[in-house]
Amino acid sequence: MRAVLVRDFGPLDAAKVEIVPDPAPGPGEVVVQVKAAPVNFVDTVVIAGKYQFKPPLPFIPGKGPAGIIAALGAGVTDLKIGDRVLAMAETGGYAERVAVSAGQCYRLPDAMDFNAAATVSLAFDTAWFGLRERGRVQPGETVLVLGATGAVGLAGVQLAKALGARVLAAVSAAAKGDVALALGADALIDLSQPDLRESLRQQVYAANNGKGADVVLDMLGGDMFDAALRAMAWRGRLVVIGFAAGRIPEVKANYLLVKNIEVSGLQISDYRKRMPDLVRQCFTEVFGFFEAGKIKAGPVDTFPLDRYGEALQGLVQRSLKGRAVLIP
Repeated sequence: MRAVLVRDFGPLDAAKVEIVPDPAPGPGEVVVQVKAAPVNFVDTVVIAGKYQFKPPLPFIPGKGPAGIIAALGAGVTDLKIGDRVLAMAETGGYAERVAVSAGQCYRLPDAMDFNAAATVSLAFDTAWFGLRERGRVQPGETVLVLGATGAVGLAGVQLAKALGARVLAAVSAAAKGDVALALGADALIDLSQPDLRESLRQQVYAANNGKGADVVLDMLGGDMFDAALRAMAWRGRLVVIGFAAGRIPEVKANYLLVKNIEVSGLQISDYRKRMPDLVRQCFTEVFGFFEAGKIKAGPVDTFPLDRYGEALQGLVQRSLKGRAVLIP
């Protein structure tokens, strides 16, 4: 089969499309014929060798592809050949086929095509855990989403609305906020305003009847994290998901004490390993919201497998109009 193969950690163009042996399912595994593989920011970190978990070399990158069950390993009884699934593989998605644990495969609703499933992958599950499990959001609370036009950000906007929250979408420029508003955001927060330390809080209070945000989803870090911490409500919960802005921020514990606020982290891969039943609950609810029309897949930019580098560069440079998806 054809696959993107990383032989050494390094720049994005270091990987090559090569012919590699087809995977065979081990006990408890299935082989999925990949129909759509999402291109995620985390893939750039994995390829560079800077991710928390380094896969052994050589490896095929790509998390969470969608496709069709093509083969069953010993002991697999709850899936069958031909099932359409989202396969939450940690690696191997940038290929024509991937072997993955059957327990990490989730049957797709009939109304969800493979491109839509790829946009759900690693975005809606991350946002769900940030809101439901770490943020403990309640109906009527206010959620501030930093980086609201990214994949996880747009997922967070939609899920927060589906869960009954008021949503403030923080964007790098107000002109970029139309998509967040179209997907349900109640107001925009402009991160390009001068003196962000003060202006973010002022904007949040102005958009939220003089109150701070109960839950913050932070995919950015850096100055945005520092400013958002000051814009939280009493007993607010800030969930650290990533550091796309570059700087990993620090917290002064006395500030947490004074406002009775929480800062917690979210590493979604750990939940797939440690709490698979909760992950299945997550996808059950996300798919249910999709079927009910409460959330929808965003636009996609599709690329053939041999243009994976172009997809990754477009993601890093923020030049894509939709979610980048590889079609092997």
